[in-house]
Amino acid sequence: MTIADIAREAGLSIGSVSYALNNKPGVSEDTRARVITIAKRMGWSVSPAARSLSRSRADSIGLVPVRSPRMLGVEPFFMEFVAGIQAVLTRNEMALSFLLADSVEAEIRIYERWASQRRVDGLILLDLAIDDPRIAVVERLEIPAVYLSNAPDDPGQPHVWTCEDESMREAAQYLIRLGHRRIARVGGVPSYRHIAVRHRTLEEVAAAAGLPRPTVIDTDFSGEAGARATRSLLSRPEPPTAIIYDNDVMAVAGLGVAAELGFSVPGELSLLAWDDSPLCEITHPPLSAMHRDVLALGTVSTSLLLQLIDSEGGVEGVEGPRAVLQPRGTTGRPTRS
Repeated sequence: MTIADIAREAGLSIGSVSYALNNKPGVSEDTRARVITIAKRMGWSVSPAARSLSRSRADSIGLVPVRSPRMLGVEPFFMEFVAGIQAVLTRNEMALSFLLADSVEAEIRIYERWASQRRVDGLILLDLAIDDPRIAVVERLEIPAVYLSNAPDDPGQPHVWTCEDESMREAAQYLIRLGHRRIARVGGVPSYRHIAVRHRTLEEVAAAAGLPRPTVIDTDFSGEAGARATRSLLSRPEPPTAIIYDNDVMAVAGLGVAAELGFSVPGELSLLAWDDSPLCEITHPPLSAMHRDVLALGTVSTSLLLQLIDSEGGVEGVEGPRAVLQPRGTTGRPTRS
């Protein structure tokens, strides 16, 4: 079955049928609907190769996390996020071009190579930084891009935002209501916008409650860094009674350090992880977490990017699933002050 067969059945030119089936201007909506109905009745479907050639498309989107291969293998966030991306791409018969970079500069070089080779139709950018150089690069390269951010009014390309301030406020106020006065945080990369928002919000909540300024130790999100940070916090003369971690991997490592140093959890120490995952449910006790539907975050981001790729005009950003409190066995009222 070819477009010529559909054109004969519809009494239209091959060009008009092509416009209708590829959702291009040049035919009326009534004609488009009639052509699609005839095509479905005749069992016609476009091949991905033909569609790519007709639209000068790669039928692929790109994702380039700045992470080590070892870190990618142990951090559940990326696997869930990629699963959400693939759910949308599979329905649209598209592929994911996925590479790891060891720096933002390397990530930018990948984008420049992909643009020169027309390898991808669009990009998803993770870990947006303060004064992020990647935004200007993708605009210069004229590649449609969607990035993950933390506020609806961020400038630049269309983005999927999550209200990190509201989530951190919920986490901090929960610990304060339990009676914690010394709250620490094992944070991620401080230049990332969402990490900076979490840090600022925690300080604001603590100040409003009349608590000491929270101690924050910055890390690279790895379990090893999380363990070192926890050991440093718990070795102080006045250790915290609660620690918030910026990911689940570090929280699991922190739970191990607490046991190593003889801290009872949650009696002497409460632990709260970000980005809930199965890791948090298999520890003993199971880790309390700020739960976020990461798979849904991947589907929302990819759907917005495909809309941007296909759009003739502007596309508005959307809110993604926010992190909400999931109390489990590692948070409770402190038995020491």
